[in-house]
Amino acid sequence: MMEEHQRLINNQADGDISLSPAGEDTLYEDAIKRTGYGKFHWLVLILCGWAVSSDAIEVLSVSFMLPSAEKDLSMSSQDKGWLNAIIFVGMMIGGYFWGSLADRHGRRTILMGSLTVNGLGGLVSSTSQVFWIFLLARFISGIGVGGSIPVIFSYFTEFQPKEKRGKMISALATFWMFGNIIAAGLAWSVIPRDIGYFSPNFKYNSWRIFVALCTIPSLSSAVFFVFMPESPKFLLSVGQNKNALSVLRLIYRKNNPRLSKYDVTSVVLDRDYRPTHQSDDRQRGCVSGMSQNLKSLMSTSGELFRPPLLRSTVVMLIINFSLSFGYYGLWMWFPELFHRVELYGGSPCDHHSTPPNRTDNTTKFLDSEWIYFSGFMTALSNLPGNLLTIYLMDQIGRKLLLATSMVGSGVSVFFIPFVRDRWQNLAISCLFGAVSTIGWNSLDVLSAELFPTNVRSTAFGILSGVGRIAAILGNVVFGELVDLHCSIPMILVAGLLVFGGLISIRLPSTVQTDIH
Repeated sequence: MMEEHQRLINNQADGDISLSPAGEDTLYEDAIKRTGYGKFHWLVLILCGWAVSSDAIEVLSVSFMLPSAEKDLSMSSQDKGWLNAIIFVGMMIGGYFWGSLADRHGRRTILMGSLTVNGLGGLVSSTSQVFWIFLLARFISGIGVGGSIPVIFSYFTEFQPKEKRGKMISALATFWMFGNIIAAGLAWSVIPRDIGYFSPNFKYNSWRIFVALCTIPSLSSAVFFVFMPESPKFLLSVGQNKNALSVLRLIYRKNNPRLSKYDVTSVVLDRDYRPTHQSDDRQRGCVSGMSQNLKSLMSTSGELFRPPLLRSTVVMLIINFSLSFGYYGLWMWFPELFHRVELYGGSPCDHHSTPPNRTDNTTKFLDSEWIYFSGFMTALSNLPGNLLTIYLMDQIGRKLLLATSMVGSGVSVFFIPFVRDRWQNLAISCLFGAVSTIGWNSLDVLSAELFPTNVRSTAFGILSGVGRIAAILGNVVFGELVDLHCSIPMILVAGLLVFGGLISIRLPSTVQTDIH
């Protein structure tokens, strides 16, 4: 496979953009279907899934190391707020720029770059001895995460035949849950241990080791993608039809090692399709190349806000904002709600000036054990929703699953002020996690299917960027209002989720449709 892949790279460098005679052309959807479905597609699922897990680990790792790092980095409450928000700021920026570059330079190359930035940023942060360097490194890591998420889904989607597309994208989305479980398990195994290197000027203790270990998935994913081919659909979108055909033949051989050779001799995206950008940046200077990339970025972004894509873009932006504001605004505060119920008893919305009679050591032990236990349970609560979407995505459609999930999530939020102990609080958080997962998976599928190949990664990046803005605002607004009375942000979150679910009905159906 490595020799074949190297040959494909050499072909791509030649910039072949020839088109076959119209009578011999095979449409891409037929061509990818004729490759069969087997070993290659499962390999793509595993590798892309591992990359998705690496993103989840990077995003969620901060919540696990925060209590231990508080003293070492001398963090105030404001510092913690910035640390929670900074990765979303990086993801917002990275999602847009990496996504646009992937629509111009290819999914595979940009994917390797973004995963490497993610891993290196996290690795540097583990060595930081002062807060501002740690914050900067997490921002850089966030830029990498923001780029890999949209490009992973674009890359994976473009290998899928339409009959299996919805189910397989849903399967890919489940790897976020596995990343959550890995992060929680790794934290539980490493952070409480008294291990590391200690000197007067440099400490590398257990929480820093945990942060470093969390970079292994992203860095290993970047290495694995060196041996994978470029998306054949992307190659067709930039006029490299012969290279796309070579990739399809490679897929066929991996899926059908004992059958005769691939019977497709020429492949096109669509009979009337013409490539949108074929320029060779190697012939341009640095400044000229950057200028061209900027123009391409603005051009592809502009396509999203003109007919026929305008309505889908606007509706998806509203849904992304509503779901991200509601989900992250609440999800990132679940540990605080657990903490309040644990310390004070009763509802997390009750006001208490002093905790019940309990020794500091006992409180610390209970809180530590409960945080890790609740982390595992909330991560596992995603499993039923993930399995349900894999089975139902192509049965009842993306829109219905998205609308039902968001409305259901909004309704479940109303019950949070009524919980009276930690088990009830855990139950409602698990219910919210299980139901909201269905919405996220449906949104991932729609984001990949609603937009044509030449702007797909850009669209995914813009939607993700708006989602990150919403996540930042959700955390800030929730933090400002939760002490006033937690029912206020709960009503706000619930209203946004229900509104987003209802407006999703305006989206077109994409079940088993051709996507170009």
